[in-house]
Amino acid sequence: MNFIATEIPEVVIVEPRLFRDERGYFFESFSKQTFDAGIRSVQFVQDNESASRYGVLRGLHFQKPPHAQSKLVRVVRGRVVDYAVDIRFGSPTFGRYVAVELSDQNFRQLFIPRGFAHGFVVLSDEVVFQYKCDNYYAPQSEGAIAWNDPDLNIDWRIPSEDIILSAKDQANRSWKELTADEDFCRLFPYNQDLYK
Repeated sequence: MNFIATEIPEVVIVEPRLFRDERGYFFESFSKQTFDAGIRSVQFVQDNESASRYGVLRGLHFQKPPHAQSKLVRVVRGRVVDYAVDIRFGSPTFGRYVAVELSDQNFRQLFIPRGFAHGFVVLSDEVVFQYKCDNYYAPQSEGAIAWNDPDLNIDWRIPSEDIILSAKDQANRSWKELTADEDFCRLFPYNQDLYK
């Protein structure tokens, strides 16, 4: 596997080695030994899969400690732009985001560590999206940021009138509201190990 740091170095693109022949292709989508050596030791405990159509936007989600999650995400079919927003208070990249296109053609994966909000938007007619999580889903610990927040100013790469949101994601809080909340600012301190 090839590990590529993004403009926020903790968010990492993972490119598998692809083996093609007349039968098709083969690649190793995950190896704990390789992943731990290339990025960090993470104990993934849950795999999820979603299917969505063009324009569906899922995000920007995070789970609060002690249920904070890292994610390793990939596309099985179709194409998305995947986003990670730095929500580590005190970080030099606090409030900035990384955007990476993931598809069934480029085979890329994205590692989103704890301390980041995550979301994606579907560019293809349909998509099958998979992600590994290092903590179990805990609905009582859910947090989210509004997709169209003017302070984050995220380029979703499709017209806003094409965006399809869940009712829950339509009610997500703004970045300004969140960062005015002292409890939010204490969730993911930049200089603290978020894996202890």
